Amino acid sequence: MKLIIGNKNYSSWSFRPWIGLKASGIAFDEEVIPLYVEGSKEKILAHSPAGKVPVLIDGATHVWESLAILEYAAEKFPAAQLWPSDPAARAHARTISTEMHAGFAALRNECGMAMWRPHLRKELSDDAKANITRIQALWADTRARFGAAGPFLFGRFCAADAMYAPVVSRFETYAIDVSAPAKAYMQAMIALPAWQEWRRAALNETWVLPHFEDFPQSQRLRA
Repeated sequence: MKLIIGNKNYSSWSFRPWIGLKASGIAFDEEVIPLYVEGSKEKILAHSPAGKVPVLIDGATHVWESLAILEYAAEKFPAAQLWPSDPAARAHARTISTEMHAGFAALRNECGMAMWRPHLRKELSDDAKANITRIQALWADTRARFGAAGPFLFGRFCAADAMYAPVVSRFETYAIDVSAPAKAYMQAMIALPAWQEWRRAALNETWVLPHFEDFPQSQRLRA
């Protein structure tokens, strides 16, 4: 299989299936297509009619959209246990993953993923603050109901954690004040070898998209 992704510094949508597959031990090749540069749209359209990343290619099968890729991988590699085995936990995992996929627009818009951004706070709207409150409540509820067996949302790492990985990155990057349980969950995610591999690659990228930056490049974090 091959996963087509965008810049690792910026592409939150690419981060989700990449870390989901990588942390679950599913083998794949990757191809990075830098976003918002000349020719990138055409290159992506060659793989996906939606013209967006990520795209998973498995022979003649092309799957786009982060959640769809994770669902495809879960069916193809059941031993990887990308979803919890318990039906109630699995239903909840899919529910909160869909909420992530469709929601939290204010947080996304005001706190774009930029792994090389210095960890500095910024002023946020009430809508973004409400998103942050909801996400922490969602994490706490999920951990209390299903997370006793480990540090992740459902104990062991699963697709739901992959869906929330960019949020963890945003909370760290923008120095968001979070509760102690949320901080512990974030630390478990950031400690994943897959997370560290993605971060190193992101910090070593050279593509700069000025409209996504809110600080001098001289201050950017380095690998």
